[in-house]
Amino acid sequence: MAVLTKHSILERIGRGDLSFVPEIDAFQLQPHAIDLRLGYRFLLPRNWTLDNDGRKAITVSIDTLRTNPDQFDEIILKPGQFFELLPNEFIIATSLECIDIKALDLMGILFPRTSTNRRGIDLSLSGIIDAGYKGHLIFPMKNEAGNQVIRVYPGERICQVLFETLDQSLTTEEAMLHGASPAKYTDKPEVAYQLDKKEEHDFLLSGNLEDLKNNFPITKK
Repeated sequence: MAVLTKHSILERIGRGDLSFVPEIDAFQLQPHAIDLRLGYRFLLPRNWTLDNDGRKAITVSIDTLRTNPDQFDEIILKPGQFFELLPNEFIIATSLECIDIKALDLMGILFPRTSTNRRGIDLSLSGIIDAGYKGHLIFPMKNEAGNQVIRVYPGERICQVLFETLDQSLTTEEAMLHGASPAKYTDKPEVAYQLDKKEEHDFLLSGNLEDLKNNFPITKK
C-alpha cells in the first residue's frame, strides 16, 4: 500500500476516481492529505425523555446494541451560524464534503488535525473510508478543554484524510460487502447514523457466539 501525494490525489480527481461535493479548495490540499471542512449537521445524544410523569433524565447505561438513532436530536445550522460545544459535551458532527471513492483500488484513513486537538477538541479519529464509499463522513467530537466552551464554525477545516492504494483492486461486489452484510453507508449520503445488522445483534444479545460463528463462516476462495 502507498499513500497518495497531492499530485496523485489531483490526478485521481481528474480521472473521476475520487470526487468531493463541494469541490475541495486550495486551503484543503496538503502534501499527502486532504483537509475536510466541518458541515452544518450535528447530532446530540438525547439525555432526557418526556412521559406521563414528566420530563425525566435518561440515566440508563449506553447500550451499543440497542441504541436507537431516534435518541439523537438533530441540529442543522444556517450559513453564518456557529456551534458552541459545551464543557465535556459529546456530539456527532458531519463533514461538509460528500466524498465519493469510485476507484476500487483506493481507500481513505481519517485523522484529526493537530490544530483541532490543540483547541481541546477530541475527535477520537482514525477511521477507515472504504473503497466504493459515497457519502458525508461522521465523527465524534468531545470538549476536553476543562470548563471552557469551544465555538466551532461550519466550514472550518476540522480533520484530514489520507488516501492509500490497495495491493489489488476489489470487484464492485467485494467492495459493497462489509463482513457478512452490505455496506451501511454507501450511496446514502444523507444518512449519518446507522446500527450494525440485526442478525449479528441477535446472536450477541443472546450470548450465543458459537452459533454466530457457525452460521456466518468465511467463504474461502
